[in-house]
Amino acid sequence: MAEKKKDMSDLKKEVDMDEHTIPMEALCQRLRTHPDNGLTPDAAKDVLARDGPNALTPPKTTPEWVKFCKNLFGGFALLLWIGGFLCFLAYGIQAGTAEDVVADNLYLGIVLVTVVVITGVFSYYQESKSSKIMESFKNMVPQFASVIRGGQKYSISAEELVVGDIVEVKGGDRIPADIRIISAHGCKVDNSCLTGESEPQARTADCSSDNPLETRNLAFFSTNCVEGAAKGVVILTGDRTIMGRIANLASGLEMGQTPIAKEIEHFIHIITGVAVFLGLTFFGVAMFLGYNWLDAVIFLIGIIVANVPEGLLATVTVCLTLTAKRMAVKNCLVKNLEAVETLGSTSTICSDKTGTLTQNRMTVAHMWFDNQIVEADTTEDQSGVQIDKSTSGWKVLSRCAILCSRADFKAGQESVPILKRECAGDASETAILKCMEMTVGDVMGYRAKNRKVAEIPFNSTNKFHVTIHETEDLKDPSYLMCMKGAPERILERSSTIYINGEEKVLDEEMKKAFNDAYMELGGLGERVIGFCDLKLPTEKFPPGFPFDCDEPNFPLENMRFIGLVSMIDPPRAAVPDAVAKCRSAGIKVIMVTGDHPITAKAIARSVGIISEGNETVEDIAARLNIPVEQVDPR
Repeated sequence: MAEKKKDMSDLKKEVDMDEHTIPMEALCQRLRTHPDNGLTPDAAKDVLARDGPNALTPPKTTPEWVKFCKNLFGGFALLLWIGGFLCFLAYGIQAGTAEDVVADNLYLGIVLVTVVVITGVFSYYQESKSSKIMESFKNMVPQFASVIRGGQKYSISAEELVVGDIVEVKGGDRIPADIRIISAHGCKVDNSCLTGESEPQARTADCSSDNPLETRNLAFFSTNCVEGAAKGVVILTGDRTIMGRIANLASGLEMGQTPIAKEIEHFIHIITGVAVFLGLTFFGVAMFLGYNWLDAVIFLIGIIVANVPEGLLATVTVCLTLTAKRMAVKNCLVKNLEAVETLGSTSTICSDKTGTLTQNRMTVAHMWFDNQIVEADTTEDQSGVQIDKSTSGWKVLSRCAILCSRADFKAGQESVPILKRECAGDASETAILKCMEMTVGDVMGYRAKNRKVAEIPFNSTNKFHVTIHETEDLKDPSYLMCMKGAPERILERSSTIYINGEEKVLDEEMKKAFNDAYMELGGLGERVIGFCDLKLPTEKFPPGFPFDCDEPNFPLENMRFIGLVSMIDPPRAAVPDAVAKCRSAGIKVIMVTGDHPITAKAIARSVGIISEGNETVEDIAARLNIPVEQVDPR
């Protein structure tokens, strides 16, 4: 696939805008709208006539007759048509010069034309059927928007929205256009399809950045509102939206030839050359031996047609169609028959780890506190290895694990076993929640007694999650701050460590103990999360202190490291066999993950991506006792 060359600076120029920085009054004046009443219905009609519908311009489609002709006359089919024409020509010459004519060339010409027509129609039918299925998906859920016009609230098709409309969105809605937030109540949007950021982003009426893609007072077309509600004014619609501009930049993609198309084209060139060469050779020999020139022409045509492999097109089409049918049984829709062969010529597969190679059902396996690794008991009746719940190390770690979490049990599951309950939250937090519910009990009640007052959600940049809580200790009004995240990030923010009821300085000896535990747990293929906490002094942070999580006005350093929790996400049962089949077919399998290299390496070994007896770059460096950088890349 060849991309249209366009510098990334073009994209930055495309999104230059000031609608998020100017005052709301000035924006409404520019758009001739009102923040409460919106546009009048007549004004909205005028703007709709001027700007067109609020929809992305669909890519240019190929007419059906062109698609049919490509299947009928494209590539190898053209060679068969030429062969058929030559057969009819030879039969015509014979019929015109001889009284007793043999109809072999006529029959062969009819067969060639029949084969090419049937295979062409069949290929067109397969592609047309798949295209119709794909088109039907687009119309399954028509989108509507809640809009205020002339002070009245309407529900209209999203395509009818215009610049200046006042719209309302709530959790579960798709943002119908690019909007500037007027007011918001706990609103968060999922921008992953636009920026790749997986965590929901808060939306407010305040401008937080000059960059329109990062500011909090803009919500973009095609992203989703995951919680809360907001009201905003439409500032861009259709192709002028950020998503529309990005789609425009990507519209220059041109489909290259598939491997089989290249091979067939190359084959046609060779066959054509050989056929013409042999035909001309025999024509020359026939003329040299004194044959009539019409007989020599018949020799010429016969030799050329004989070198055309008539059955190849039908064989290829039937094989690809049968494969497409087999894939359809496994819910894999083949839009283009040649795509089957393209998949078959795959040389490298890059696969996500979590949920693809693994089950995405995390379970707490081990914990490290009081400088010892403890096996977690995840049996429903707590009949497994028992944790000494009387130790201060366990109490502090379990408190932090319970409070520093956004996972919750969904309602109405009191009678469902804990391990089978459905949770709202990511896989890691869900695993910790279920572990704490089984070992400590009544997690929700404990959280209610230790109310959360502030939170910095986990993100891929910081790699930590912070919560601040009031404590149930009535004699102590101080706030408790809990933090969890990537162990190395938690360790670098800690200055002390809690061991056997004592807070000790985090010296080199303790860091070595941490690293040893981290390496051991990671080597088991477990995802490791670190925990730390800090009691905020009452003098600086009295009850009712206004915590600012956007620009933190509280310390995020000199924490107290309290322990590690490691979870296993077991590989899917069919993965090792699938990886082995790929490797036996000469396909290189690459695992893509954000996990720590130790954990990633253990999972890769368990599924066969790193085969038995093979060494990674780190293994070679450790064996030779040299830095990784000095290992020969080969």
